[in-house]
Amino acid sequence: MLGFAILLLFYLIGYILQAVLHIPLPANVIGLLLFTLALFLKIIRLDWVEEAGIFLIRHMMLLFAPIVVGTMVFFSFIGSHAVSIVVSLFLSTFGVLLVTGWSVSKWGKNKNKETEQL
Repeated sequence: MLGFAILLLFYLIGYILQAVLHIPLPANVIGLLLFTLALFLKIIRLDWVEEAGIFLIRHMMLLFAPIVVGTMVFFSFIGSHAVSIVVSLFLSTFGVLLVTGWSVSKWGKNKNKETEQL
């Protein structure tokens, strides 16, 4: 129960920050960023939330069911815009791959230089 309480607390903090500061990010994303920061800063220990995380991952399909059902309402819209949706999916995926590859190659060169100096 402690793990769920911690996760809900970070969601609530994200919701409050998003509402008060008018941050253009969803509250759950803000809460997740703060939660990740708290984990890295050792404010929250992983074993406190690990059991709740495992439970949520195990039952993830139940959490996606409303989204899948809601998508059925927009089948006609998706069908009429299928080409643009597919093209944007492929272009965005390709863009992410390019940026990731470029970043890894840049960071990999810097790491190799550091190891050669040692």
